[in-house]
Amino acid sequence: MHLLTSAEAADYLRIKERKLYELVAERQIPCTKATGKWLFPRPELDRWLLAGLARPAGVAPADPPLIIGGSHDPLLEWALRESRSEMASLAEGSAVGYRKLLSGKVIAAAIHFHAADNPGGDGNVALVGREPSLYDAVLIAFAVREQGLLLAEGNPLNLASLAEAVVAGARFAVRPEGAGAQQLLHALLVREGLDPSRLVRAPGICPTGPDIAQAIRSRHADCGVATRSVAETHGLDFLPLKLERFDLLMRQRDYFRAPMQALLGLLREARFAARARDLGGLDVGDAGAIRWAP
Repeated sequence: MHLLTSAEAADYLRIKERKLYELVAERQIPCTKATGKWLFPRPELDRWLLAGLARPAGVAPADPPLIIGGSHDPLLEWALRESRSEMASLAEGSAVGYRKLLSGKVIAAAIHFHAADNPGGDGNVALVGREPSLYDAVLIAFAVREQGLLLAEGNPLNLASLAEAVVAGARFAVRPEGAGAQQLLHALLVREGLDPSRLVRAPGICPTGPDIAQAIRSRHADCGVATRSVAETHGLDFLPLKLERFDLLMRQRDYFRAPMQALLGLLREARFAARARDLGGLDVGDAGAIRWAP
């Protein structure tokens, strides 16, 4: 990565250094500090410039509402509150959040996609990389999550694998079609040569991982796919199945808006990593990094 000094950055942007430092103080420009000096990644400056392009009336899109759509995650919920970003979340599943981002109804989508034909691949990058309308988008790493099978405390059915759960006729609490966890379940069934039609589904649909946990605790279901952090929070047993990428997808212009910068700033703080450790099953080593951009 090409890093510019403050003098070089001011010259590159054709502004005075005093103005550059004002932007730094207001957290309005991408920068980092090393050995007491501010440094400016040139690729990030380019994105910042493009995000601020002036466009004729009727061409510039309206700012989307300060809502992060997509998948539910306890760490993301905590981060939205702690960062004081004034953004809210609307957990409706990865597919719904993705569609709402494309139509400008949310500022970002929290996604974790899984392809049935490639359950070990990077489903998020594969999906956004083939969508032409995301020419001005950016995919930001949030966490690598441990997904698995939630089981009642003590694992009363003595289940040791997903296949055993299907063969034993365990009642699966399921998420809506299009939800990342539901995609993962289907992909893993296909990978293990299991017929998805053999799955015994518990009554109803669970909107989020905590809803799956509640269904199991209430004995309405025997198991369901969710994260380790959900299992630990609700006192359930956990059978690990896969590590997955949980990312935030947004337009580049929204990446530089103050609410999103407040959230992304928190991702670099020690208390964010500490919270992830407390929740369990989360790796936030590259949180805030750009994983994909056109």
